[in-house]
Amino acid sequence: MLLIPAIDLKDGHCVRLKQGDMELATVFSDDPGAMARHWLEQGARRLHLVDLNGAFAGKPKNEGAVKAILKTVQEFAAEHDIDEIPVQLGGGIRDLDTIERYLDDGITYIIVGTAAVKNPGFLHDACGAFPGSIIVGLDAKDGKVATDGWSKMSGHEVIDLAQKFEQYGVESIVYTDIGRDGMMGGVNIEATVRLAQAVRIPIIASGGLHNLADVEALCAVQDEGIEGVICGRSIYEGTINLNEAQLRADELSGELSED
Repeated sequence: MLLIPAIDLKDGHCVRLKQGDMELATVFSDDPGAMARHWLEQGARRLHLVDLNGAFAGKPKNEGAVKAILKTVQEFAAEHDIDEIPVQLGGGIRDLDTIERYLDDGITYIIVGTAAVKNPGFLHDACGAFPGSIIVGLDAKDGKVATDGWSKMSGHEVIDLAQKFEQYGVESIVYTDIGRDGMMGGVNIEATVRLAQAVRIPIIASGGLHNLADVEALCAVQDEGIEGVICGRSIYEGTINLNEAQLRADELSGELSED
């Protein structure tokens, strides 16, 4: 079970939102590269980046900050003799040229969200052009998928879309319960497991992580196909110590594999 710190970028700063509301942004750092290094030093093995301005604008808006983070990640990996620290990025990615540019810059996985729902042909093309590099982001409330920075409900069922996109060849799915995101009320374990059971590709849980008990609850169901969880407000506000939580997840994963 990977604990994946989120670095949400708005106007070049690292922020956290509540329920996707750009007006409810808390700035945690003015130095995205330093924030990335902080989480790597705390034991992060993967990073989750979101270009929030890009998500709303429909095109990249924080490329400078993304490049600063990638530079830091590459330096950290070299210093610690690590082959690769995967970095996944979403927000405003609507065309193949943008995907190619980000992959060339060093991004490992591109997360396609709104564009996957509104333009499935684009997602299909992206999976064909960049196999193994495309993650789909499904943001949902009450089982229905939301788009456009969570401002619109699509009417599509999460599981139906997930199964369709799995056939396209997406690498994994980031599943966010938008009713819980940034609220630290606990992960929607039941809905996450239901989705994981419906597909064969891995699920990354997102939204609502609050404390170590949430991590332990996810570890208990990881064999259903849940490979990680996005950590946001919980690690920024200190209700979860990332290093301790990852060590605990490793311990529980070891126990599960021994059973």
